[in-house]
Amino acid sequence: MLLGHFFPSAPFLSIPWRGEQSFEDLLRREGRKTAPRPDFVFLGIDQNTLEMPPLAPEELANNRAFQLMTAKSFPWSREVWALTLDKLFAAGARLVMFDFVFNPPNEGDPVFHEALEKYRDRVVLAANIDMVNHNEIIVPNEQLIRGAIHDDRVGYVNFWPNPADGILRAALFTISVSTLAGQSSYPGEEVFESFSARGLEKLGHAADVPRDERAHMIRFSPNDAYQERPFYEIFDPKLWEANYGGGAFFKNKVVLIGAASQIAHDVVVTPMTPDMPGPVLHLQTMAAAMRQEFLRMTSPTVDYALLGAAGLFAWVLIAFVRRPFTCIVTLGGVTLVYLFIARIVYDRAGLLLFTIPVLGAFLLSGLFSLGLEYMLERIEKNRTRRTLERYVSKNLVKEILDNPGGYYSSLRGVRVPATILFSDVVGFTALTENSDPEGLVRQLNEYLSRMTAAVFDHGGTLDKFIGDAVMAVWGNVRSHGPVEDAKSAARAALAMRRELWTLNQRWFAEGIVPFAIGIGINQGDVVVGNIGSQEKADPTVIGDAVNLASRLEGLTRTYGTDILLGPSATELVRDEFYVRSVARVQVKGKSEPAEISALLGPRDKPFDEDLLRALEMYEEGFRKFRARDFSGAAALFAKFLKRYPEDVLANTYHERARAYEATPPNESWNAVEVFQQK
Repeated sequence: MLLGHFFPSAPFLSIPWRGEQSFEDLLRREGRKTAPRPDFVFLGIDQNTLEMPPLAPEELANNRAFQLMTAKSFPWSREVWALTLDKLFAAGARLVMFDFVFNPPNEGDPVFHEALEKYRDRVVLAANIDMVNHNEIIVPNEQLIRGAIHDDRVGYVNFWPNPADGILRAALFTISVSTLAGQSSYPGEEVFESFSARGLEKLGHAADVPRDERAHMIRFSPNDAYQERPFYEIFDPKLWEANYGGGAFFKNKVVLIGAASQIAHDVVVTPMTPDMPGPVLHLQTMAAAMRQEFLRMTSPTVDYALLGAAGLFAWVLIAFVRRPFTCIVTLGGVTLVYLFIARIVYDRAGLLLFTIPVLGAFLLSGLFSLGLEYMLERIEKNRTRRTLERYVSKNLVKEILDNPGGYYSSLRGVRVPATILFSDVVGFTALTENSDPEGLVRQLNEYLSRMTAAVFDHGGTLDKFIGDAVMAVWGNVRSHGPVEDAKSAARAALAMRRELWTLNQRWFAEGIVPFAIGIGINQGDVVVGNIGSQEKADPTVIGDAVNLASRLEGLTRTYGTDILLGPSATELVRDEFYVRSVARVQVKGKSEPAEISALLGPRDKPFDEDLLRALEMYEEGFRKFRARDFSGAAALFAKFLKRYPEDVLANTYHERARAYEATPPNESWNAVEVFQQK
């Protein structure tokens, strides 16, 4: 850390010291700020003012300011500024400051001179120290103010940013010729005052002006503290009345007039923003000085002491605790406490506490003291875990590494209750024929990443990808009980629905064809084992429960719903989730029918109350349909469809009820729908 201070250009070593400046700038942006002054107003010569909106002849006829502003391009006749002073002071303004030097003679100088004399105690003009031409001080011309360099109405507008990064963090309120030349000033030498200092003196705040010829770091106000108002508006009678209450707005205000157009390039890079208008920076400086919101840094002696203490404390901590996890937590905790203290002392005392190098010394010393052997062991274990997770589900990797004996014994084959989830993209084959291959692969990878994240977030095992399909299992690696496994699968399915909705919103905005998916969830006994050949085998699950989950995913297209539940899964999740009756189906390969339902949403979160009430009609109609009361069922389905005419299930059962009402089925009818295809 010390080497980085003495060799600031050295790679790596100097990072903490350069990071300290960035951290201090972050404190300025995020920490306490100087409260904006409600009596400060910025009138900007913006693009609208320079171009002037179209004016009717009658608007120009009796408006001397507009006549002068449209007669020639900026800079206008200085009679405009005389009219400005009369206008603002008549409205009750307290002080008017011009962020313009007014050096070359121009039309209207005599009139402006008279106004400056008339209001000499309430006006400030700018001077400029030309750093290129031997620090020449450029002041308003002699026709405006004779001997302007010594006049208390004139102050230099220069700011000096940090030469290392070009960012302005401090203001210099007074300066002498010797200081400009890089030398020490001598007693009795004339000292020039800044534009901000002159303004403060005119406001009666001379005591708040630092006169030590040192740059003082200021606490900035928020970026939007002093929004620019178009200058021309004060001469437009309509806007003067509408926006400024006929001038009442300016009563007791400090008005700063300066450049605000892009062509003027009068912007300064500060920690708050890379393009703070120069006139606003003067207001920020004055506000900070009036409230004495100056910042200070810890001394070099304190800095070095903090560095040494941090390294020593970390070494002692590791040496005596000797518990890696506890040590790391403590290191992190101390770091957060120190950052909190840095923020507190910044907000309350204006002190920039030496932080990044101190924390760097503390953390590096602590981590190094944990020992190379332990670090190498952790690195190797993490490398193994990351490698496995590219090919095996995360919770499976955890079980292998944390409980290898139990896991390997289960691979010989065991029957357990589990919940299986299948999801698939609807119409993916058609998409592959019409889409850009690279774009489709990128889209599919993003989709699968979100879907697997939903599975992992809810404790599931990613069994495999089958093209665009996802197979996930709960209860095969580590079970929390059939009920909780089924509910976790339901939560994962709802999370997949939400994630897909988010993806589709963005894809649609980018012109990418959205995806639609179907999800099937079933619960039952499965065989867990290592299935495959001698050359290659995968840990997976097999059995009727798996097959039914796969068939349910396919049936989502038939019944127009995105999540279907098998019979046992429905019963296990019903108390926590809203479900909807769908059908009694007999899928290919099964001899017994299964009662399936649609998963709607969780009961503990807001849900569409109108839909829930309508679904009560649907369920009653469903029961009547099963009881062969087809006319009653048709009436209830029709009533439901008046509110939800696009509902696929209700439309399907309404049509069937009407058909059976006309031609009733035979006595052997049991409402089972038989599917011969997968």
